[in-house]
Amino acid sequence: MEMRWFLSKIQDDFRGGKINLEKTQRLLEKLDIRCSYIHVKQIFKDNDRLKQGRITIEEFRAIYRIITHREEIIEIFNTYSENRKILLENNLVQFLTQEQYTAEMSKTIAFEIIQKYEPIEEVRKARQMSFEGFTRYMDSPECLLFKNECRKVYQDMTHPLNDYFISSSHNTYLVSDQLVGPSDLWGYVSALVKGCRCLEIDCWDGAQNEPVVYHGYTLTSKLLFKTVIQAIHKYAFMALKFKVLVKNKKIGTLKETHERKGSDKRGDNQDKETGVKKLPGVMLFKKKKTRKLKIALALSDLVIYTKAEKFKSFQHSRLYQQFNENNSIGETQARKLSKLRVHEFIFHTRRFITRIYPKATRADSSNFNPQEFWNIGCQMVALNFQTPGLPMDLQNGKFLDNGGSGYILKPHFLRESESYFNPSNIKESMPITLTIRLISGIQLPLTHSSSNKGDTLVIIEVFGVPNDQMKQQTRVIKKNAFSPRWNETFTFIIHVPELALIRFVVESQGLIAGNEFLGQYTLPLLCMNKGYRRVPLFSRMGESLEPASLFVYVWYVR
Repeated sequence: MEMRWFLSKIQDDFRGGKINLEKTQRLLEKLDIRCSYIHVKQIFKDNDRLKQGRITIEEFRAIYRIITHREEIIEIFNTYSENRKILLENNLVQFLTQEQYTAEMSKTIAFEIIQKYEPIEEVRKARQMSFEGFTRYMDSPECLLFKNECRKVYQDMTHPLNDYFISSSHNTYLVSDQLVGPSDLWGYVSALVKGCRCLEIDCWDGAQNEPVVYHGYTLTSKLLFKTVIQAIHKYAFMALKFKVLVKNKKIGTLKETHERKGSDKRGDNQDKETGVKKLPGVMLFKKKKTRKLKIALALSDLVIYTKAEKFKSFQHSRLYQQFNENNSIGETQARKLSKLRVHEFIFHTRRFITRIYPKATRADSSNFNPQEFWNIGCQMVALNFQTPGLPMDLQNGKFLDNGGSGYILKPHFLRESESYFNPSNIKESMPITLTIRLISGIQLPLTHSSSNKGDTLVIIEVFGVPNDQMKQQTRVIKKNAFSPRWNETFTFIIHVPELALIRFVVESQGLIAGNEFLGQYTLPLLCMNKGYRRVPLFSRMGESLEPASLFVYVWYVR
């Protein structure tokens, strides 16, 4: 039956005789088989018996089986199939209930899966599933590690702003270093596409009274302020509520602002010492400090909920800071305070929006690990979005949650005043025991080779409170990046799952130059599905490497 279906799908393509590599790739895609060209090229070469660059229908079938008939999937299918040829609807219900933790409506879900993924019409009509259909289901978005529920905004969005982690960038306009590199609109576009909700704009007076954006007092190139605003207008509201908060210094009080409504708002915004005009920014825009700053009243009056105030001390904030005032603290000072005054720091972030930014010595636009500041409730942990690496992997992974909206409700123990949470000294917790069986790799990426013979390994890391930080690694599978099989099980005890991120890293072993990064995926622990799941991989720059992925089995209990 499967053979009949298969031949009916491909025989027309072979009426003219043998087919080449390009036609092979297209035919696989026509059969809904996702495959990497570099891997298909190698498998084609291995199965082209006459080495003429053209293959027969039998050779194509061999290639198809190599790509689709993965042993680990066959084993699962055979476990639930009564005759090792077909899954009855009840067999699929049993699989979904026992392995995929789909307790509710599993019969309805099973029927929908058969209708959606079974390619053989007579099998589909009988409400059954062939191995072909099962393979397509296991490779579908429904079997991804990331929970579907987390793909939409599901959290309570009616809390005050200080109750949320907010996706934030630093010097958004820079796309290279902090001193002499270029400024580019791409910085704003790419940050907004990633769900960033706090952009930074440094505005200065330019030629013909035209404001410009650049890193002041440096040799970075300049952008026109109006083109920056136009780019933000185009990309900012793809997923937002059409609201912008201006974060800046402010003249006078909120009461005085309200009293001025409708009156003349002109004012002097020129720094008498430097002769430079400064414009404010927003949570979409923030501006740098200058001495003796004066601000145009019209712009000052836009600052309502996010008035920038210099941080003096936690005691000063307790006594004098208003609900609509917030602080920016450099990473060095913040790290010191988090070690010496952790309870006061957390008390502060419960009440006031706190922004952490990279230290000035990071001229190369490197980043710090944001996790240490999320652990104490800092809302805006600002990173250089243009710089790939571990910190941005954690940033992108954390803000996958809540529909990628850029706002994540902080855990209750970082919001409630009666909590005495200390990330370095967890006294009361309900830990989760997380177990991950890393089964195999699927068409893993290759960087400096056109063959699929890489020596591959996987590292699984936990990021969270200090006691939860952990890393475990598989053995190396030699000469196989196409379908490495590990079948190794790792267990993690995670005390504060609400703050935990799980990161999968795939590397190619290098004995001389060290291991080479191939791909990674990071996500919040509480956004992980249980059961047999596929882990998509992303490049160092955050680009999808589909169909490259890992195949895992996940379960956890609390």
